[in-house]
Amino acid sequence: MYDAVAVLGESKYDLVFTGIGAIGWLPSIEKWAGVVAGLLKPGGRLFIREGHPMLWSLGISKDSGEIILETPYFETEQPQVWDEGGTYVETDAEFSHNVTHEWNHGLGEIVTALLSAGFELTSLEEHDSAPWDPLPGKMTRDDQGEWRLTEQPERLPATYTLQARLRA
Repeated sequence: MYDAVAVLGESKYDLVFTGIGAIGWLPSIEKWAGVVAGLLKPGGRLFIREGHPMLWSLGISKDSGEIILETPYFETEQPQVWDEGGTYVETDAEFSHNVTHEWNHGLGEIVTALLSAGFELTSLEEHDSAPWDPLPGKMTRDDQGEWRLTEQPERLPATYTLQARLRA
């Protein structure tokens, strides 16, 4: 991903879209913001819908079943390393290589990286819902297919959308 500008050469685009779960695989949000800026024409737009970094830092206690703060909210040099079976997509396939490396990036870190890369923020909205069940047993699905905390959903930002424009 970090080589995208070099691979695509002189090509410049009107829009870059980043979907849920994409930036968590990247160790440096600052490098990512630079790549996105390098792919866009002046005035080009970035649209992100992403899991909120607060949500990514939560887990469910194996002992009490309560929601706990489990992993770092802010970007760290070392990744969180997971070795769990299965996948986040529905499939009957069984995987034998399950180790993943993931990094969280705080919302302020994301915004600051984009501003430093030459973007102007045009919209930032936090949502109390997610299109998947991130905390099984603690969330309820609504009529639109989004998942919210069953009790007091306003307590948790689950996702956000961010829009920005590359300054000319």
